[in-house]
Amino acid sequence: MLTINVAVLLAVIIVVRLRRRTEARSRNDEKLTVLIVLVFGILVAPTGFGQGVLDVVGELVSGINDSGR
Repeated sequence: MLTINVAVLLAVIIVVRLRRRTEARSRNDEKLTVLIVLVFGILVAPTGFGQGVLDVVGELVSGINDSGR
């Protein structure tokens, strides 16, 4: 599936970009990183992996919400 391959490529790009020192990043560089992460999220969301992550986060939020009552 092509979407998974693009998502893997974006994941690698994100890891490489985030490993750089914070001082070496410009404001435009930070904006580009945010855009890449958003596109990555859009590509991963409809996949089985994305749905699994959504379920886990939903359960975690539900547990935190229930413990606060």
